[in-house]
Amino acid sequence: MKIQRFESIIAWQRVKDLEVSIYTEFSGSKDFGFKDQIQRSSSKIGKNFQLSTFNF
Repeated sequence: MKIQRFESIIAWQRVKDLEVSIYTEFSGSKDFGFKDQIQRSSSKIGKNFQLSTFNF
């Protein structure tokens, strides 16, 4: 099976689900510095996965 789009990779879908879960879980946090750091790092995981997917 040839992958046409990185969005069809199950691992990528799970990374995006994790990113949404992290944003949701920390959305009500009053520790704004910590919340911002966690949310930015979760966003970078998805972006790094997307950029490295087709670098075989």
